[in-house]
Amino acid sequence: MNWYRAVAIWFLIALAESVHGAIRQLFIVPVMGDLSARQVGVLTGSAIIFLITWLSIRWIGARKFTYQLEVGALWVVLTVLYEVGLGLARGYPPARILSDYNVAQGGLMGFGLLFMLFAPLLAKVRDSRSPDSTRPTAFKG
Repeated sequence: MNWYRAVAIWFLIALAESVHGAIRQLFIVPVMGDLSARQVGVLTGSAIIFLITWLSIRWIGARKFTYQLEVGALWVVLTVLYEVGLGLARGYPPARILSDYNVAQGGLMGFGLLFMLFAPLLAKVRDSRSPDSTRPTAFKG
């Protein structure tokens, strides 16, 4: 298990999600509105996270189930710190930042973080089932 690689992949995810967010602001928000665009963004962002995770899971070396969950948890913590820090730097009030996590207000970010937590596990399971893969499934040591 290589923690430096796990952090490097998180930086790649953060970069991809930042580009994704900029594209959403430029092209989707004017058509759908801010809240709907952010909700759709959680779904498309989850797809981006899964793709990057799936392509890099072997490189990270998280072969054990517990390592996969630890990588996901690390990514969730780093993402929350990044999102809150970025929101504050952009001058958003705390209520606006937290609204992304409040399902009652239409915020779906919590579901996106839950997906991120399990993305390494899901990617490893998907990778292990590839026809050309000889690696054991994620549920095995």
